[in-house]
Amino acid sequence: MSLRALRSSLVASASVLAGTVVPAAVQAQQSVTLGEISVVSTSPVGSGGGNSSQAQIFNGPGPVPPAGSLVPSTGVRLRGSEQPLYKIPSTVESVTASDITIDRTSDNLTTTLARRTPGINVSDSQGNNNRVDITYRGFTASPVQGVPQGLAVYQNGVRINEAFGDIVNFDLIPPQAIQRIDVVTGNPVFGLNALGGAVNIQMKNGFTWQGTEISAWGGSDARTAGYLEYGKVSGPWSVYFTGDGLNDRGWRYESPSTIGRLYGDIGYRSQDAEFHLIGLAARSFFGAAAATPVDFTHRDPRAIFTFPQTTTTEVGTLQLTGRVDISPTWDLAGNAYFRRFSQTYVDGNDGNFENCSTRSSFRGNLCFEDDGFSPAAGQSQLAFRNQFLILGQQNQRIPFRAGIPYGTLDTTRTEATGFGGSLQAANRDRIFGLSNTFVVGGSIDAANYGFKSSSTLGVINPDLSITTNPSNPFYGNVPGLGTPQLRTAGALGIAPSSVNGSNLYMGLYTLDTLDVTDRLSLTAGARLNFARIQSEDLTGFSPDVTGTHYFNKINPVAGLTYRFFDALNLYGSYSESNRAPTPLELACANPDRPCLLPNSLVADPPLKQVTGRTYEVGFRGQLPNTYDGGIITYKIGAFRTDLANDILSLATPGNTARAYFVNVPSTQRQGIEVGGEYTADYLRVYANYALVDATFQFNGTLSSPNNPLADDGAIQVRKGNVVPLVPTHQIKAGFDYFVTPNWQFGLYLQAFSSSYFRGDESNLNRKLPPYYVLNFQTKYQVTKNLEVFGLITNLTNNRYTTFGTYAEPGAVAGNLRISDPRTTTLAQPFSVYAGIRYAFGADPVPMSPEPIIRKY
Repeated sequence: MSLRALRSSLVASASVLAGTVVPAAVQAQQSVTLGEISVVSTSPVGSGGGNSSQAQIFNGPGPVPPAGSLVPSTGVRLRGSEQPLYKIPSTVESVTASDITIDRTSDNLTTTLARRTPGINVSDSQGNNNRVDITYRGFTASPVQGVPQGLAVYQNGVRINEAFGDIVNFDLIPPQAIQRIDVVTGNPVFGLNALGGAVNIQMKNGFTWQGTEISAWGGSDARTAGYLEYGKVSGPWSVYFTGDGLNDRGWRYESPSTIGRLYGDIGYRSQDAEFHLIGLAARSFFGAAAATPVDFTHRDPRAIFTFPQTTTTEVGTLQLTGRVDISPTWDLAGNAYFRRFSQTYVDGNDGNFENCSTRSSFRGNLCFEDDGFSPAAGQSQLAFRNQFLILGQQNQRIPFRAGIPYGTLDTTRTEATGFGGSLQAANRDRIFGLSNTFVVGGSIDAANYGFKSSSTLGVINPDLSITTNPSNPFYGNVPGLGTPQLRTAGALGIAPSSVNGSNLYMGLYTLDTLDVTDRLSLTAGARLNFARIQSEDLTGFSPDVTGTHYFNKINPVAGLTYRFFDALNLYGSYSESNRAPTPLELACANPDRPCLLPNSLVADPPLKQVTGRTYEVGFRGQLPNTYDGGIITYKIGAFRTDLANDILSLATPGNTARAYFVNVPSTQRQGIEVGGEYTADYLRVYANYALVDATFQFNGTLSSPNNPLADDGAIQVRKGNVVPLVPTHQIKAGFDYFVTPNWQFGLYLQAFSSSYFRGDESNLNRKLPPYYVLNFQTKYQVTKNLEVFGLITNLTNNRYTTFGTYAEPGAVAGNLRISDPRTTTLAQPFSVYAGIRYAFGADPVPMSPEPIIRKY
């Protein structure tokens, strides 16, 4: 058989988008012909839980729009805020279920987002690829309490930035249940936190996925994982269920991972309406979540610092979504939800204690190191020194013993109960004979939360474990070990915290897109955001935490698109955005009373809200019928976002586990993105480049006590200094190739330039070095039911790091000491995984086609 004949035979059996290679009768998400099928929801409401139109998910009758069509074909109705991509005046990056399947052995969606999306880089402060920070255009979505969040994230139309710190736990979302992810920029309709954009996750349901299949895989670091997936339609009803689990020991010492997730959807659909009841329950456990001094990793790449360091997270969600067609041109969509979240973090740390000063009344007792503190006006030296005496829960003193490497076992617990909903109406009546889409809606999100933190006195053993038993096998009897609820007499530097409170976030928005001609579309709209944050200190140590804070802002958006022809589409927009300080940031804004925060995050009330202004312009398009009948899609774009009152997390002297937050006058993110993709029936090749210039736009002084070039714990920031952990140059490329109709393989490259360490906002120290990573995957369809697959990550075993910060030099325990203040988290080394997927049934159910999502 000739190569061309072989290629032709692949048309009916191979997925052109993500390289899913199975016969047509087997594959749950099949390919379609190379037509333009590109519909994006420009609001979160109605875009999940099955409430999207058949133009987007192809789960009902109606023809596929032909290539180059300017409007959907007859019989296909757009609903809600759905728009063809060529009418959206900003960037949309899309990831489909087939893209996620390529990375299935990683068992998390962040791997796919980072591999495919221009402008995304990851920072792994945790040493675990299930809990990385996602940074898009210099804005972050992170699972770590204390990282300032700049992206809004929605799942089935519900905002899943958690109530207390706006954190995002991507690891709690089962990746096999995802239908599609859109990363949308420059759209204030997505509400609070959408400074850099919004991540809109749409999940599968029984109308979009039917069948029964199981998958299991294993590999490096003793990883074992698998899932069960089931979907069925019965008359107007549908059901979808999936459950999965993962367990491994991690590539570093004391770094296990355990994840369990259940997701279900019961749907009902009539000719004019659709409703879904959705449930999610998930739990994850991770160990050793912190960076390691480079002095240790030079000797052993798997080394960690003090431990235990464990994070246990649980979430449960119940959600109802619905959509009703009121008339041929009006539809109504909405959702209501209840969400329960809890997280416990246990962290062993250096205690930063010393013998009380000779200028105090308590010499011979344990005191907190007073470096970095200054006497208040009129305060005597005796009163100043006495306030650093360490006291226990019963106000007892603790004798000091020389030569003991004191540590603490720090515990934080966050709990939140959230509920709310959204309602949106959309109309597509013509105005003066011109096509028009009008959307109006509102949302309300409320939550009650509690945050507690405390420290127990311990000791650092020679193996770097923190233990609290007074009878220590290495140091003998150590008085005071195991004392809980540590605090200083003046509640400075270290003290237990307990904060209760509530959030109320409300929004009203409208968005209109008018087709002035069949090629020119104008978009305008606005959203009013309102936030009320109440908090109460329950300890009495931080009375300034108690209060009620109000924030509000109207954020406009205006833009246009002009479709010169299929190969050239111009877009441009201006938008504004804002985010309110989180309860965590408001509660931890006092540098004298910092909060315990997970791993290496170290930064005056009242905090102000962050406001942003975004400008975006670019060209995108497609070139059909290029080489061998394939299609080339491309994008060339530029963006700029100016922030006022940006919030930073800064270090406190003496304890890198504690932090406080400050507003800074202004920061800026700007850059360009260039990308292209070639898709044919047997091959997909993509490449993109992003230049992300994230800088501070002010002159000032910030705290960074462990920075080796700090002056008495302070560093000077100058206008134009680069924001840490954001590589300026980012390149991604890869291909999927079909060797035969049943065998496919792919190779994927990511390369990033150097970036500054967290804590080096002054840009004076050496950088994290540039790096690249190369991954390989393959799969083979053994029978119509059975598929085998494999993945190799870090194919060249490149030793690199995506995260770095600083620690205090000095003796740690035994013969261990820190000479180099740099701490990093080395990336996962060469790893191999292999597994199987089995679809049940003599003739597995073929699914409706998966849309060809135009990435640009």
